[in-house]
Amino acid sequence: MAHPPTTGAAGSPAAGALSGRRPAWREGVERARAAATTEPGRLRLIGAVLAALVVAFGAVTAWQVSDRRTAADAVAEHSQPLSAAAADIYRSLADADTTAASAFLAGGQEPAEVRHRYEADIDRASKLLVRAAATTDGSATAREEIRRINELLPVYTGLIESARANNRQGLPLGGAYLRYANDTMRARLLPAAGRLYQAETARLGEDYGEAKSWPWGAIGTGAVALAALGWAQRREFLRTNRVFNRGLLASTAASAVALLWLVAGHALARAGLDDSDRHGAQSLHVLNEARIGSLRARGDENLTLVARGAVVVDKGEDKGKDAYEVSYAERMADLVGEPGTGSGAAAGSGADRAASGSLLARARDLADDGEGRAPVDEAVTRLREWQERHKAARAADDAGNYKDARAKVIGGEGSTGESFDQVDKLLAKALAHEQREFARAADDGRGALTGLAVGAGVLAALGAVAALLGMGRRLAEYR
Repeated sequence: MAHPPTTGAAGSPAAGALSGRRPAWREGVERARAAATTEPGRLRLIGAVLAALVVAFGAVTAWQVSDRRTAADAVAEHSQPLSAAAADIYRSLADADTTAASAFLAGGQEPAEVRHRYEADIDRASKLLVRAAATTDGSATAREEIRRINELLPVYTGLIESARANNRQGLPLGGAYLRYANDTMRARLLPAAGRLYQAETARLGEDYGEAKSWPWGAIGTGAVALAALGWAQRREFLRTNRVFNRGLLASTAASAVALLWLVAGHALARAGLDDSDRHGAQSLHVLNEARIGSLRARGDENLTLVARGAVVVDKGEDKGKDAYEVSYAERMADLVGEPGTGSGAAAGSGADRAASGSLLARARDLADDGEGRAPVDEAVTRLREWQERHKAARAADDAGNYKDARAKVIGGEGSTGESFDQVDKLLAKALAHEQREFARAADDGRGALTGLAVGAGVLAALGAVAALLGMGRRLAEYR
């Protein structure tokens, strides 16, 4: 007796019927392939591809331009200010150390203005450290250096207070405390501040690199879209002898405008950022180094009188010489070179020129106008004056006239202290000018990218719609 077939089992009629059906995606592919064999189908496919390419061009342009605008904003509003703050931390610490030595030389009754300057330096450095810790998003190195400076600063100020207390009582131990404080500053605090400055400056360089890099992805996509639009119009001309398709022509115009805007806008932005880098960021970097160098030279000069030969170089060709006097000479050589070494187009004129390759010669070369060069030239003159006055002070000290030497260093008119104060003010003026130049050029650079991302998106949308309408007009002829 025959049994009816079971349902759902392998090999059943139901299973066989199901197994004979093709997957939906394969059916779709076959339909598309069949459609592409007809002219209307090919036109639909070409229209879809053209619209997709134009939209892709707009999307990639908006993405890459937005990235570069973000990096340009970071240069102007984040990384450069952080780099400047790190330099200011270093300068404040160096100035505090220099001022502490000046106060010590003044004796037990230190001048109130000198004490106020020292306290203002420490307070400024502390506030800048708090701000840097709150705003930096850089490397772990930057965060570690901020932590290290915060730990060492109270140690340093404690040593200074011990030196001050002993000095007021006329005890020679005060000089030892001051030298120990100075060693802490030079061997630990300032190197940490220098590494912090280097980390923030490196971040600035990375932001510059991102902001100035060419958006090759967007440019390449735009070129492909324009080539495809040109090919489609040539194909239509060869098949129909029609010269223009208004929709494709409008799409080509929109894409061409977007591509030209992209290239021109980025070129202008790059030029502005290059200007802000060379005549702003780089100039600021050199001037900061110069100002810090002058501070450290002043500190060496003061400590030469404080130590009075107690600290000497223990190796090398300067072995046995006063360590602070050797360091002073090195700092001044870095700043302007030895007297009479200026030549060529370096800073200053005549005997006041800075030696080629020195910090102030480089600062003058980087300044792009007279307002930027004038304070640098005047600073060179004052530094040369400082060198001459320093020689007179050393001659008095070497002759055993300590009081006269001290007066030539920390006295009023005609002292090396007067020369140093003038140099510091002139370098501060040059820094303020270059900071304004940086801000102007950086704003010009990032301003060239304003509206480009949105504009490219709008043009791409219009271009895609125009391409579809243009192909739609051809399709209407087949209905």
